[in-house]
Amino acid sequence: MSNSSSITQFLLLPFAETQELQLLHFWLFLGIYLAALLGNGLIITTIACDQHLRTPMYFFLLNLALLDLGSISTIVPKSTANSLWDTRVISYAGCAAQIFFSIFSFTAEYSLLTIMSYDRYVAICKPLRYGTLLGSRACVHMAAAAWATGFLNALLHTVSTFSLPLCKGNALHQFFCEIPHILKLSCSDAYIREVWLLVVSVCLTFGCFVFIVVSYVQILRAVLRIPSEQGRHKAFSTCLPHLAVVSLFVSTAMVVYLKPPSISSPSLDLVVSVLYTVVPPAVNPLIYSMRNQELKDALWKLISYCFLKQ
Repeated sequence: MSNSSSITQFLLLPFAETQELQLLHFWLFLGIYLAALLGNGLIITTIACDQHLRTPMYFFLLNLALLDLGSISTIVPKSTANSLWDTRVISYAGCAAQIFFSIFSFTAEYSLLTIMSYDRYVAICKPLRYGTLLGSRACVHMAAAAWATGFLNALLHTVSTFSLPLCKGNALHQFFCEIPHILKLSCSDAYIREVWLLVVSVCLTFGCFVFIVVSYVQILRAVLRIPSEQGRHKAFSTCLPHLAVVSLFVSTAMVVYLKPPSISSPSLDLVVSVLYTVVPPAVNPLIYSMRNQELKDALWKLISYCFLKQ
C-alpha cells in the first residue's frame, strides 16, 4: 500500500504493446498536432493582421484558436513522447499540471462557445443593437470572464483531487491524466467532495448547453423570416461553423461520459478519449475556414503577401 505522499509519478495507459504500433501512434499524433498548430496559428495570425476582421465574431474566434492550441498542447506532446521512448511515466507534478490545463481549456472553451452563440443571436435577431450590446469593452469583459471561469474551475478541481490520499497504486487507465481515473486510486471518502464539484460542473455545462440551444432556436426562427434566399444563406453561413464546432465539442464529450459501462473497454475508451481531446482542436480551424469566405479571403491575402515579400 502507498499513499499520495509517496507517489512521485503515475503510469499512463499505452496505446499499444508493440514498438511498431507505438511508433505508428507517435507519427499519427504528431501529424494531428502539427495540423492543429498550423490551422490555429494561421487563424490567429490572420485575424490579428487583418483590419477587416476586427469584429466581435473574429475576436472570439481568435480566443477559441488560442484555447485549442492550449488544449491539444496539454495532452499530445507528452503522449507522443511516451510512445517514442516506449515509456508510460508522467511525474506527479506533470499529472497535476495536465489536469489543471485540460480542465482550464475545456471550461474556458465551452464558456467561449456559449458567448459566441450569444454573439450570433444578437447579430441576427437584434442587428440594430449589435454595436451597443457587443462593443469592444463588452467583448473583452466576456472573453476575460470565460478565461477566468476556466482558471477558477481548474484550480478548484486540481486542488481538490490532489489533496486526496491515494493508496491504490499509481496506474491510470487512460493515456493522459484525468480526474475520474485519479479518484479510482483514492482510499478515502473525501473523494465525494470532488464528485460534488464534478456534479456542479456538469450542471453548469448543461446550463450553457441549454442557452446555446435556445439561442439557435431563436436564430433559426429569425433566419426563416428573412425574405431573400441570399439573406438566409448569408445568415446561415455565419452560424453553421459555430454550430458544427459546438456539436463536435458536445457530442464527443457526451460519448465519453454518458456511454453505458457495459460497452466500456480499454481500447474503446482510448478511441473515444482521442475523439474529444485531440480531434476538435485539429478540426475546428478547418470547419471555420471552409464556411467563412471573409476568413478565407483574408488568409489568402496574408499568404500572398508573405510570398510576394520573399
